[in-house]
Amino acid sequence: MRFNLILFLFFLSFILANCESQPHRQGEILYQNFCANCHMDDGSGLAGNIPPLAQSDYVRQNQGQLACIIRYGMEGAIVVNGKTYQNPMAGIPQLSEFEIANIVNYINQAWENDYGYLQLKAVREALEKCKQ
Repeated sequence: MRFNLILFLFFLSFILANCESQPHRQGEILYQNFCANCHMDDGSGLAGNIPPLAQSDYVRQNQGQLACIIRYGMEGAIVVNGKTYQNPMAGIPQLSEFEIANIVNYINQAWENDYGYLQLKAVREALEKCKQ
Protein backbone atom coordinates (compact mmCIF):
# COMPACT_ATOMS: atom_id res chain seq x y z
CA MET A 1 0.00 0.00 0.00
CA ARG A 2 2.77 2.43 0.92
CA PHE A 3 4.63 1.60 -2.32
CA ASN A 4 1.49 2.43 -4.35
CA LEU A 5 1.14 5.77 -2.59
CA ILE A 6 4.79 6.63 -3.23
CA LEU A 7 4.44 5.60 -6.87
CA PHE A 8 1.27 7.68 -7.23
CA LEU A 9 2.93 10.74 -5.68
CA PHE A 10 5.93 10.33 -7.97
CA PHE A 11 3.77 10.27 -11.10
CA LEU A 12 1.64 13.15 -9.86
CA SER A 13 4.71 15.30 -9.26
CA PHE A 14 6.07 14.35 -12.70
CA ILE A 15 2.81 15.35 -14.40
CA LEU A 16 2.57 18.63 -12.52
CA ALA A 17 6.18 19.51 -13.25
CA ASN A 18 5.66 18.76 -16.94
CA CYS A 19 2.55 20.95 -17.09
CA GLU A 20 4.41 23.87 -15.57
CA SER A 21 7.36 23.52 -17.93
CA GLN A 22 5.08 23.51 -21.01
CA PRO A 23 2.04 25.65 -20.16
CA HIS A 24 1.17 26.33 -23.81
CA ARG A 25 1.71 22.85 -25.23
CA GLN A 26 -1.57 22.73 -27.16
CA GLY A 27 -0.85 26.15 -28.67
CA GLU A 28 2.60 24.96 -29.67
CA ILE A 29 1.18 21.89 -31.40
CA LEU A 30 -1.40 24.00 -33.24
CA TYR A 31 1.29 26.50 -34.21
CA GLN A 32 3.45 23.69 -35.59
CA ASN A 33 0.51 22.32 -37.61
CA PHE A 34 -0.87 25.57 -39.00
CA CYS A 35 1.70 28.39 -38.73
CA ALA A 36 5.28 27.11 -38.65
CA ASN A 37 5.31 26.26 -42.35
CA CYS A 38 5.47 29.98 -43.13
CA HIS A 39 6.52 31.66 -39.88
CA MET A 40 9.13 28.93 -39.11
CA ASP A 41 9.52 26.78 -36.01
CA ASP A 42 11.42 29.54 -34.25
CA GLY A 43 9.01 32.33 -35.27
CA SER A 44 11.69 34.04 -37.39
CA GLY A 45 9.58 34.33 -40.55
CA LEU A 46 10.83 33.60 -44.04
CA ALA A 47 13.67 35.77 -45.37
CA GLY A 48 11.87 38.99 -46.16
CA ASN A 49 8.70 37.31 -47.44
CA ILE A 50 6.89 36.25 -44.26
CA PRO A 51 7.12 38.44 -41.15
CA PRO A 52 8.61 37.19 -37.90
CA LEU A 53 6.50 36.51 -34.84
CA ALA A 54 9.49 36.24 -32.52
CA GLN A 55 10.31 39.59 -30.92
CA SER A 56 7.75 41.19 -33.24
CA ASP A 57 6.62 44.74 -32.51
CA TYR A 58 3.54 44.07 -34.67
CA VAL A 59 2.44 41.11 -32.55
CA ARG A 60 3.06 43.05 -29.34
CA GLN A 61 1.14 46.13 -30.52
CA ASN A 62 -1.80 44.37 -32.26
CA GLN A 63 -3.02 41.81 -29.73
CA GLY A 64 -6.66 42.67 -30.46
CA GLN A 65 -6.28 41.85 -34.16
CA LEU A 66 -4.36 38.57 -33.96
CA ALA A 67 -7.45 36.36 -33.66
CA CYS A 68 -8.98 37.92 -36.78
CA ILE A 69 -5.74 37.60 -38.71
CA ILE A 70 -5.50 33.90 -37.82
CA ARG A 71 -9.13 33.16 -38.72
CA TYR A 72 -9.55 35.38 -41.80
CA GLY A 73 -6.01 36.08 -42.97
CA MET A 74 -4.85 39.45 -44.20
CA GLU A 75 -3.77 41.28 -47.31
CA GLY A 76 -1.80 44.42 -47.88
CA ALA A 77 1.45 45.74 -46.58
CA ILE A 78 2.38 45.56 -42.91
CA VAL A 79 5.48 46.81 -41.15
CA VAL A 80 7.13 44.49 -38.65
CA ASN A 81 10.23 45.61 -36.80
CA GLY A 82 10.76 48.36 -39.38
CA LYS A 83 10.55 46.08 -42.44
CA THR A 84 7.61 46.06 -44.86
CA TYR A 85 5.99 42.74 -45.82
CA GLN A 86 3.51 42.46 -48.69
CA ASN A 87 2.65 38.76 -49.03
CA PRO A 88 -0.95 37.93 -48.16
CA MET A 89 -1.65 35.49 -45.33
CA ALA A 90 -4.35 32.88 -45.77
CA GLY A 91 -6.85 32.53 -42.96
CA ILE A 92 -7.52 29.32 -41.07
CA PRO A 93 -11.32 29.40 -40.64
CA GLN A 94 -11.60 25.86 -39.30
CA LEU A 95 -9.87 26.75 -36.02
CA SER A 96 -12.11 27.22 -33.01
CA GLU A 97 -11.97 30.27 -30.75
CA PHE A 98 -10.25 28.12 -28.14
CA GLU A 99 -7.61 26.91 -30.62
CA ILE A 100 -6.95 30.47 -31.79
CA ALA A 101 -6.54 31.62 -28.18
CA ASN A 102 -4.06 28.80 -27.61
CA ILE A 103 -2.02 29.76 -30.67
CA VAL A 104 -1.95 33.45 -29.69
CA ASN A 105 -0.92 32.62 -26.14
CA TYR A 106 1.81 30.31 -27.37
CA ILE A 107 3.15 33.03 -29.69
CA ASN A 108 2.92 35.58 -26.87
CA GLN A 109 5.24 33.48 -24.70
CA ALA A 110 7.50 31.69 -27.21
CA TRP A 111 10.94 32.79 -28.44
CA GLU A 112 11.53 35.19 -25.56
CA ASN A 113 8.28 37.04 -26.30
CA ASP A 114 6.59 38.34 -23.17
CA TYR A 115 3.34 39.76 -24.52
CA GLY A 116 0.94 38.65 -21.82
CA TYR A 117 -2.04 36.35 -21.89
CA LEU A 118 -5.10 36.75 -24.14
CA GLN A 119 -8.28 35.39 -22.57
CA LEU A 120 -10.79 33.36 -24.55
CA LYS A 121 -13.39 36.08 -23.96
CA ALA A 122 -11.13 38.64 -25.69
CA VAL A 123 -10.64 36.29 -28.66
CA ARG A 124 -14.40 35.74 -28.91
CA GLU A 125 -15.09 39.50 -28.81
CA ALA A 126 -12.41 40.23 -31.41
CA LEU A 127 -13.81 37.59 -33.75
CA GLU A 128 -17.33 39.00 -33.39
CA LYS A 129 -16.08 42.46 -34.38
CA CYS A 130 -14.26 41.29 -37.49
CA LYS A 131 -16.72 38.63 -38.60
CA GLN A 132 -16.82 38.39 -42.38
